[in-house]
Amino acid sequence: MIVDCHTHLWLPHELTDELAIEAGLIRGEPLDLSVTPEQHRAATAGVDKAIVFGLRAPLVGFLSENDTVADYVKTDPAKYIGFAAINPAEAGALDELERAVADLGLRGLKMTPIYSGYHPHDERAWPIYARAEKLGLPILFHQGTTFPRKAPLKYAHPEQLEDIALRHPDLKMIIAHMGHPWENEAIALIRKQPNVFADISALYYRPWQFYNMLRLAYEYGATGKLLFGTDYPIATFEDTVAGLREVVRCSREQWQVPELPAELPDEILYRDTLGLLGLD
Repeated sequence: MIVDCHTHLWLPHELTDELAIEAGLIRGEPLDLSVTPEQHRAATAGVDKAIVFGLRAPLVGFLSENDTVADYVKTDPAKYIGFAAINPAEAGALDELERAVADLGLRGLKMTPIYSGYHPHDERAWPIYARAEKLGLPILFHQGTTFPRKAPLKYAHPEQLEDIALRHPDLKMIIAHMGHPWENEAIALIRKQPNVFADISALYYRPWQFYNMLRLAYEYGATGKLLFGTDYPIATFEDTVAGLREVVRCSREQWQVPELPAELPDEILYRDTLGLLGLD
C-alpha cells in the first residue's frame, strides 16, 4: 500500500495574496499554491491512501478551515484521512481540536510553529500535545525552514520536539521535510525517539541535499523511520517518486559517492505508514 502522508487542501480564500507571491521563493520561480478538491483528487490518483490537511497560520497568510478538509474527506473516506490544522497562538485552539475530532471526524493534527509564530514549548501548546496523546492523534510538525518572510526560524529547529517526545512518549510525531536544513538533528532525533518519524516530502528537487539526507539516515540505521510524502501542491506524486529513484540511481551509477541501497525507494514508498502512526 502506498500512503502519501503529506498533502494539502485549501480553497482560494484560505490563502492571502502576499503568501501566494512569496511562494515563488521555494524554487526561484512563480509557484501556484491553489488546490481545488478536483485537483487534489487527480494528484492523489496514484496512491492508496492520503493524509490531507490545511494550515492555520494568519501570521503568514494561511487561513485554512478544518471544515474544508472534513468535507473533502467525506467524499472518499476510504482513501483520505483528514488532519486538523491547530494553532495554539489562536484563542480556542483546544476547543477546536475537540470539535475537529468529535464533530468533523479528523484523525490527526498539523502544527506549524514557524508559520504560526509560537515556540513548540509555548505553554498554550502543551495541552494540545497532551490531548493528542490521549486521543491517539498523530501530529505532523513543520519543523524546519520555510519561505514566508514573517515566519520565525527560531521556532523551527527539530531538536525542540525532543522535550515533547520525552514528556509525551506515546505521542506519534512526524517531522516534515526531514527538518531541513537541520536534517542531521532530525535524523538523530528519529533514531533515538521511538514515536518520532520524518517524511521525505518536497526534497527531491534539491538532489544533492536529498542524497546526503538519505545517506546519513542510512548510516544511522534510521531509514525505517522515513515516511513517504509529497507536500502536494508543492510537489507531485510522480515527481517525488521519480526524484527519489533518481537520487538513488545517481549514487550507484553516476556520482562518485557512497551508494544508497537499491531497495531504499520501494522501502520508503511501501512503508506501513498507517500502522506506524496508529491509523490503520
